[in-house]
Amino acid sequence: MSTRAHDDGADGQSTGTGVVTLFLCGDVMLGRGVDQILPHPGAPELREEYVRDARSYVELAERVGGPIPAPVGWAWPWGEALDVLERSAPDVRIMNLETAITGDGEFAHGKAVHYRMHPANLPALLVARPDVCVLANNHVLDFGRRGLEETLDTLARSGLRVAGAGRDAAAAYAPAVVPVGGAARVLVFAIGMSSSGIPPSWAATAERAGIAYVPESVPAAEAVVRRVQQAKRAGDVAVVSVHWGSNWGYHVPLGQVRFAHALVDGGVDVVHGHSSHHPRPVEVYRDRLILHGCGDFIDDYEGIRGYEEYRDDLRLAHLASVAAGTGRLASLRMVPLRARRMRLEHPPEEDCAWLSATLARISDGVGVALEPTGTLVLSHGPQTAR
Repeated sequence: MSTRAHDDGADGQSTGTGVVTLFLCGDVMLGRGVDQILPHPGAPELREEYVRDARSYVELAERVGGPIPAPVGWAWPWGEALDVLERSAPDVRIMNLETAITGDGEFAHGKAVHYRMHPANLPALLVARPDVCVLANNHVLDFGRRGLEETLDTLARSGLRVAGAGRDAAAAYAPAVVPVGGAARVLVFAIGMSSSGIPPSWAATAERAGIAYVPESVPAAEAVVRRVQQAKRAGDVAVVSVHWGSNWGYHVPLGQVRFAHALVDGGVDVVHGHSSHHPRPVEVYRDRLILHGCGDFIDDYEGIRGYEEYRDDLRLAHLASVAAGTGRLASLRMVPLRARRMRLEHPPEEDCAWLSATLARISDGVGVALEPTGTLVLSHGPQTAR
């Protein structure tokens, strides 16, 4: 854990609290087209309305970015994001892994899009050294419960922690626990909602594998809070990772805002939202961080037309420093990246400026400033109420 100190000052809270830095990103989609450029591609068959072969997404990316030297190395999809991670040295790395890892299972019925990565390509995930893989999303059961079970087995054999899915409800709703030095821990709870496209039938039960599925309501938020309060100890940082909302647009429905606020009111320190293909508003509520939508991080969407206004080729690596013991946000840094040839690279200055201005515009009450290094930061301190 970082040795930096956070002084809470005149409000009477203790001073000298250690700061835990979290790396938080949105959807990591290593399946479909990305899987096809890795050393061990799975079967390319798709059952989409217009695309029947996953290699078509590789061809689309090459048309706009240039040739991809397949097979690529394990680090290729992450590109320059790996250097960002090494330089920033976060204490805990949390990402939404939005793909099944399986060569088994059948295509889930009633779904327009299916994602899977061949298990032999797992090193493409391991190279980023995730501490927690969030699985409560709308693609982890794309190949049924057999596919989910192989995903869980593959991740477990590699020693990776998961949150949000399991062989029964107890496992799915349990937090991933990451020690961060001394007695402190980061607890990661993960949940998913129907607004992101998750079928209610995917919910885990006492007898059936599945995900931690919750309705979008304040009583459901209060149920999550009870789980957090049962697990959280003094000095812990509690993160709730939520897969919710539509793919496009900056508007955050009032129900989601109320859900996030109820989590914070109940003792959650960070709300890590994802599902949208581009970043959504950043909020600081009662000095706690709420990321309503982190945007995609790795995917195969280059060349797909129709939503250019949202610049979904631009990605953000979120680095949130939180005071252990109080949960207060000490700082938030966001490093812009750009997807090109299915690889993350540093974008030009004008793209960083566009992201900074967009986040400042859509994030009511939170200022965003662009540093000379290209990093985005909150331009004024956390607020106490909203």
